[in-house]
Amino acid sequence: MGEAGRSAGAEARRLVALADAFDERAALARAEAERWMIGHRTERQVAGTLAPLTACGYTFLHDRGWPGARRGSRSQIDHVLVGPGGVFIVDTKSWRDVTVAGGRIFQGQDDVTERLEALADVGVGTEGVLAELGLAPGEVHVVVVLAGSAMDPVPLASLGGLVVVGERRASAFINGFGGRLTERQLAVVLGAVNAHFPVLGDEPVPLDLSVPEPVLDEPALLTVDEVAETFLAGMLAAPIEEWMAFLHPDQARLVRRSFSGPARIRGAAGTGKTVVGLHRAAYLARASTGRVVVTTFVKTLPAVLGSLLHRLAPDVVERVEFTGVHSFAVRVLRERGQRVPRGSFDDANQAFNYAWNRAGKDGPLGALDPNSRYWRDEIAKVIKGRGLSTFEQYADLPRAGRRRPLRLEQRRAVWQLHLAYEAALRERGLVDFEDLILRAEASLRETPMQGVDHVIIDEAQDLSCAMLRMLHAVVGDRPDGLTLIGDGQQTIYPGGYSLAEAGISVAGRGVVLATNYRNTREIAAFAAQVVDGDEFVDLEGGPGRADAAAEVIRTGPAPALHSFTSLAAHDAALVSHVRTLVASGVDPGDIGVLTATNRDALALLAALRAAGFGVIELESYAGAPAPLVKVGTIKRAKGLEFKQVLLARVEGSLLAPVAEGLDEGAAEAREIARREVYVGMTRARDGLWVGCCSRSSSRAPESHGSRS
Repeated sequence: MGEAGRSAGAEARRLVALADAFDERAALARAEAERWMIGHRTERQVAGTLAPLTACGYTFLHDRGWPGARRGSRSQIDHVLVGPGGVFIVDTKSWRDVTVAGGRIFQGQDDVTERLEALADVGVGTEGVLAELGLAPGEVHVVVVLAGSAMDPVPLASLGGLVVVGERRASAFINGFGGRLTERQLAVVLGAVNAHFPVLGDEPVPLDLSVPEPVLDEPALLTVDEVAETFLAGMLAAPIEEWMAFLHPDQARLVRRSFSGPARIRGAAGTGKTVVGLHRAAYLARASTGRVVVTTFVKTLPAVLGSLLHRLAPDVVERVEFTGVHSFAVRVLRERGQRVPRGSFDDANQAFNYAWNRAGKDGPLGALDPNSRYWRDEIAKVIKGRGLSTFEQYADLPRAGRRRPLRLEQRRAVWQLHLAYEAALRERGLVDFEDLILRAEASLRETPMQGVDHVIIDEAQDLSCAMLRMLHAVVGDRPDGLTLIGDGQQTIYPGGYSLAEAGISVAGRGVVLATNYRNTREIAAFAAQVVDGDEFVDLEGGPGRADAAAEVIRTGPAPALHSFTSLAAHDAALVSHVRTLVASGVDPGDIGVLTATNRDALALLAALRAAGFGVIELESYAGAPAPLVKVGTIKRAKGLEFKQVLLARVEGSLLAPVAEGLDEGAAEAREIARREVYVGMTRARDGLWVGCCSRSSSRAPESHGSRS
């Protein structure tokens, strides 16, 4: 009996312990169920908040599995939105007391950034999948929505630009990306997204939104070529500013390509080098924690590219710096507490003229070439552009890109002119632009810059050797640190050098873009004739060979070439052509009037204003669409595009295939001028009008040292 009682007691205790264990498990299950219920309510709440976006062309995919997840998996993406502004991968959180600091997110005192890393990786993987379709990486966004919050959007630099935003701001944030994709493009992208994010369970989790699952049978049948045609056709009718940010499907893969060191992207005019650089800047900004610097010699281009990026990828604009190369040098010096002496092109030119009159004009240099511009360029591009400090360095220099040979005594005379010029600068308390570059380079080599992971140089062929060395010093040879973009055929400044002289190697890291997306076949062929047979020095060493586009995919009307006997007749015809274009439906903002000199640009600006057209100088243009004819120099137009280009007051002799009786210096100047005409012509996308005037030959050309 006693034994039986002990057994019953043990059994009772066992059952009580088991019941306690079940109670604990039940409590855990209830807590887990409550968390899932909170998540469910949060998802439904945020879904309801975002529902009005359906009226703006967005399709919602709810409760989708992570890419690669099996049926029955509990790993899910709350919402995937596909619409005019791109693809948005949305995760909802019921977090409270959220702050963002230093590119990381905190819930109270706890750093919860790592809890979002896997979600950020989903975004990167999705970019790769859609890049195969031709969708630019900047069109995929990962968004964490905080339920009930009014927090403004904040990108997390440590997570590649993943954005945290309050529920009350989420719709406005998504809709703020505007209409980037056409309806047909949306169908193609939606089909890919629908396949990439699997449905969880046997059926999608229902939500009280009147958004049917899309029918994707027809878009799924599109071929790769049809997809490409769809993307291209959708942009041709858009304002030229939208076109300038358009990344062709064939270029999307290059944007994401990783290089083990400095890389070079080159190609003929119209192959999309600048836009690849723009999208690459956005991609690198999301993929790293450091800043991206995009720089160029062209003064107009940084502001325009900055404007385009603001519309393309607003989440990364704070981490991408667009700057001219000289402005960058000045900033480096000032940030390091170094005094920047007074300097301008005009002041430096006066100092040079003083030195020329004292030490050059009446000597062997004046006898060889009385045009002081040649010798000014020799000092600026060959001597100071390389940072040469001794005559011995200059005496044996090959002087790549300069066609006139110089004997040793002539080189000695150049060096004496250089010393006289330096003395004139010091006497006036001046520096020239080359001095600023050399000082910034020296500072960067002594104390490396922190916080910049990537430097992208557009129109790299226009930079001096010292400029490239300065920018290389910022990032060194780190992977994806330095990207050089340009085309030797579009070099419009005298002199030349190789990347080896700058201490840069791109061996095995060069890419040639082979398809001309901008120009019609007619425009491309017409422009190519201008530079056929001309010589230039390529950055990778040796005589340059033009990277002719293997394919020009569009056709259009033949360019119009007109010759005039007076400037008055020329300008009247130009105004008439602008009037005809506008009457035919061309937006004035899609028209560019380009000249070789500032003087001519100002004259035509006045003529168009007098005719009643709204105009804007390229110097003031910052990339915003406006119904204003753009007028400026070819130098300021580098990197830009226009649907219609009127290339005005062209020296007719530059279009002749040969020029007899020119010495080496004059032949070199002619080749540079011809390449400048080529650059102007290839800015045209749909139509080109060229006006030549015999009287233009009587005007003295402006110095090639000008940064216009």
